[in-house]
Amino acid sequence: MKPLMYIIFSFLPLILFGQKNNSIARDWMDTMLDMVKEDGQGPTIHARNFFHVSAAMHDAWAAYDDTQNTYFLGKEKNGKTIPFNKDFKHLSTNTDSLRHIAISYAAFRILKSRYDDYSSKGRTIDILISTIEKHQFSFRNLATNYETGSPEALGNYIAEQILLFGKSDGSKEEDRHELSKYRSKNEKLLPENPGANGLKKPNHWQPIYINKYIVKKGSDKTLKDWNHLLIEGNVDFLTPFWGEVQSFALPTESKAGAIHFNPGHPPYINTGNQDETEAYRWGFSLVQRLSSKLDTKDAEIWDISPKGILNLDNHLPIGLDNYKAYYKAVETNKRKKRIKNPITKKTYAKNLVNQGDYCRVIAEFWVDGPNTNSPPGHWLEFLNKVSYHPDFKRQWNGKGESLSQLEWDLKSYFLLTGTLHDAAIACWSAKGYYDYVRPISAIRYLATLGQSSDSNKPNYNSSGVKLEKGLVELVTENDDLVGEQKKHLNKIKIYNWKGPDAINDPFTDTAGVGWILAENWWPYQRYTFTTPNFAGYTSGHSTFSIASAEILTYISGSPYFPDGLETFTAEKDEFLGFENGPSETITLQWATFYDAAIETCLSRVWGGIHPPVDDIEGRRTGVKVAKSAIAYSKRFFN
Repeated sequence: MKPLMYIIFSFLPLILFGQKNNSIARDWMDTMLDMVKEDGQGPTIHARNFFHVSAAMHDAWAAYDDTQNTYFLGKEKNGKTIPFNKDFKHLSTNTDSLRHIAISYAAFRILKSRYDDYSSKGRTIDILISTIEKHQFSFRNLATNYETGSPEALGNYIAEQILLFGKSDGSKEEDRHELSKYRSKNEKLLPENPGANGLKKPNHWQPIYINKYIVKKGSDKTLKDWNHLLIEGNVDFLTPFWGEVQSFALPTESKAGAIHFNPGHPPYINTGNQDETEAYRWGFSLVQRLSSKLDTKDAEIWDISPKGILNLDNHLPIGLDNYKAYYKAVETNKRKKRIKNPITKKTYAKNLVNQGDYCRVIAEFWVDGPNTNSPPGHWLEFLNKVSYHPDFKRQWNGKGESLSQLEWDLKSYFLLTGTLHDAAIACWSAKGYYDYVRPISAIRYLATLGQSSDSNKPNYNSSGVKLEKGLVELVTENDDLVGEQKKHLNKIKIYNWKGPDAINDPFTDTAGVGWILAENWWPYQRYTFTTPNFAGYTSGHSTFSIASAEILTYISGSPYFPDGLETFTAEKDEFLGFENGPSETITLQWATFYDAAIETCLSRVWGGIHPPVDDIEGRRTGVKVAKSAIAYSKRFFN
């Protein structure tokens, strides 16, 4: 007599495929995405977990087909071959039901270990239980002898081997992904205090300590408890050693010393090289300039449809003059346009919005910080949208016969998460090595140096900021900012987003832009997530997003979203969390995967998290990571 589990899978198609015909792989990926929202780990760790769960599900599926390749089973990892007898017996001729059980046990065991047992400590267990109950699973079977034919044992065995692999893959999981050897070159910054105190080396990252908390919009509950976690995290550099983690498909020749696809060092200041000083100053000053536009008052009206806002290619600037030209086009929205939707053959309709609303919305939409799916998870959501679009044909690279929903999901998850894992490794190898400063430290530092425009004016320093009427000026005697006893006289003031101190109630207040002391500059971020707790160069968002756009373009066989248009609507006075807004409901639109990716990249500059060099070099790395992954996938999938 067959066990009850096989009967369930053989005769209950709703359980077999999930609601709305989701594959079992999709159900477990959705479960993981929900768990990530509740978990406090960083993007590198999530990317690795996404990949290991996807690879486990793929191997559980491939184990039942001699023509399919496995990634872990029977392969050499960490210098040892993971034993696997592919001729193990099957307890049923219903291969689909066996695969679903094996996939589920493999995914469950890894998720339970990596989240509930490891980091979230109870915050994610209800999500796991919900998926278990939905499919009427019982996970009391801990057997790993898959040669008996038990699919439960096969799933357990795959998870066991991957978890063992993870203990020696360079991620320092046994040490909670922490590296005791790292010591910051700077003392921590308390951003509520003026200036960049503690920044002894202005070319290097400065830890940040936060001691305030906010109310989360849409909830009557404060984030105080969550903020205590962030206080710890914002002091320590997240996984600066991640370049040493074993990759999915990064070629050996990509690594020079400690860095994969070495982008070279970013612009430095105080080296005696005036060209580098100018590049440093320009890059961080641009971040401040863009911050002055984060207000709807007197803002321009932009057309953000694919017809009105677009960068068709990834031709990236080299050299300061080209950087200036590229970001001038970004600032003024004068870029290449697309007129017609190639899918519908219709002209894209205009989508007119207030530029101040648009830039604030993208800064928050793409932030992917705490309580979100993380940057890697955001692109998995896009993949799910594509894969489950009613008009999408599941032809790999747009060619050949359509794959089943399960096979498509498993292979696309495997390739995309493997690429995201490699993107984290390559990007963090540069972050850990170059240890580059973030805008909140650099902008305040430049301001404390003074102005470099006129040696006959007060507060002159050849490395200081450039004065610009209406944007960067000196505090004068009759200035509102001069302070008691004129203590701020001749300091640098900037016209800028006024920061969280100008917001008493994020449900109703908007900071707006106005004159502030540059020593108090703040990125367009919430108190509890002022700046991510790791170095800036290169941008993780840029690396993840460009790599993902390349993969989605490759696997779908088209650069376009299925309808030639994907959207997200930000409701008036509801969507923004840092302050009230937007002032009107606006809808973000993207025709191609690259449109969405490039908007992601630019959102981090608008939001005050990265200067242009972080963004551009992150994009270059993302392309290289994706091309390596695609080349590997062609061999792997044969």
